[in-house]
Amino acid sequence: MADTKREIERKYEGPPAGGDAPLPDLTSVPGVSGVIDKGVAELDATYYDTADQRLATASLTLRRRTGGDDAGWHLKLPVSEGVRDEIRAPLSDTVPEDLTALVRSRIREAELVPVVRLLSARDIRHLVDASGTLLAEVSVDRVRAERLSGGAGSAEWTEIEVELADDGDPAFLDKVEKKLRKAGIKRSASASKLAKALDDTAPRKPEKAGKPEKAGKVADVSKATTKAAKPEPPDSTPRTAGDHILTYVRAQRDAIVELDPAVRRDVPDSVHRMRVATRRLRSTFRSYGKILDRTVTDPIGVELKWLAAELGVDRDQEVLTEHLTTALDDLPSDLVTGPVQARLSTWSGARRSGSRQHLIAVLDGKRYLDLLTTLDTLVAGPPLCEAASKKPEKVIAKAVRKDFEKVADLVGEALELPPGSERDLAMHDARKKAKRTRYAAEAATPALADPAADLVKSMKSLQTLLGDHQDSVMVRGALRELATEAHAAGENAFTYGVLYGRAEQRAAAVEAELPGEWEAIEDKGAV
Repeated sequence: MADTKREIERKYEGPPAGGDAPLPDLTSVPGVSGVIDKGVAELDATYYDTADQRLATASLTLRRRTGGDDAGWHLKLPVSEGVRDEIRAPLSDTVPEDLTALVRSRIREAELVPVVRLLSARDIRHLVDASGTLLAEVSVDRVRAERLSGGAGSAEWTEIEVELADDGDPAFLDKVEKKLRKAGIKRSASASKLAKALDDTAPRKPEKAGKPEKAGKVADVSKATTKAAKPEPPDSTPRTAGDHILTYVRAQRDAIVELDPAVRRDVPDSVHRMRVATRRLRSTFRSYGKILDRTVTDPIGVELKWLAAELGVDRDQEVLTEHLTTALDDLPSDLVTGPVQARLSTWSGARRSGSRQHLIAVLDGKRYLDLLTTLDTLVAGPPLCEAASKKPEKVIAKAVRKDFEKVADLVGEALELPPGSERDLAMHDARKKAKRTRYAAEAATPALADPAADLVKSMKSLQTLLGDHQDSVMVRGALRELATEAHAAGENAFTYGVLYGRAEQRAAAVEAELPGEWEAIEDKGAV
């Protein structure tokens, strides 16, 4: 079973391999009382990747390492600069299935093969405080890299690593760095040993003589269907309507791919965030049909809707249970009669699909992986319409205003209806349209600036208000079901009625607040 360790470290350049790599006196670093020499560890690591280096492109590293006190398989996932989550698994001859799954969104069906072997002599020192508690580990690594695929080069270098102790204060690394900089030691230009090894051992392409390639030659976009997503090179500042919308689309595609490992690891909020990315994409395709051809994007939208539903199988029930539990906790004890909490737990458990395994199967399934590849293809060769080449101030603004007008119509319809199921449904429809308009305004913000940003805030506020109303609708439906079950079991259903009444009051409060909220939003207008 794989486990996870948060790794916070900084890398520094050492002198050429074979030379001396003296460290300054680190006992003078504030907070350090002693430097303990832990000896030299001989490390042997083989790094795995696809033949076209999809993991390295995404700054992920997967290795099998022997030597040291953490021999095994290590997958490192970037969190932020200098911070990575290291997922560990025991030594084995082949890549563990748990780790392969965590890079599935990157590699798809490609094979993982050995790409580089690193042999390191690691001279280790521990920085400790007055109580002997470890503050950081400092190592001087003399490294030899051997290319295993895509060439046969080798390279040698020396580098210094400073890794913060578990639960340490990241500010301590600044103190160590200050001391190192005074000694003339500077940060490494490479993000990792693997990145440096791949660069230093890469075959050098000979310069080609002859005529330059003819202008207008376009790469075969269909190749994107067989490759995983790779970050595109930095674009110039978006200028056209198409530029802006594609930037937003690309960001959501990247979010889905990047969140995949977190969803598999059940990281808090990861499922929700991936679900939001799918909704943003689908909304963007629908809102900006004048920019991206809907004959291409509509079928993708169907698949995104399917993925969002799979991601929400347990999440919706979890949220509903949280609402019911909170409402029950808020009740005075003298209003709670019968085994309400026990019935709520049983009811919730019965409706939880136990779909953790199902969700992982979805993420490993062909339909999901095909969707990722389809998104890659769309980003690589976007189905742009004529309006995509126009100025964003006109095309994008028009699309956002159109969505806003639809929200206005739906809110107006809801306000004209009497309280009841029809109004509930109308308010739910208005909520969904407000969410779509919010996403359209998010995509428009880089182009339209403050007006679009203000609309995002307005739609978020409206979405929250209407969401509270929809939560009340769902809670009341669940309470009716719970009361029926309790009555059939001979239990007192009084508490469910009390909770129902409170939920009904909350819905009425939202309905009373909506006219004023909407009037304020209408006064601001759209972009």
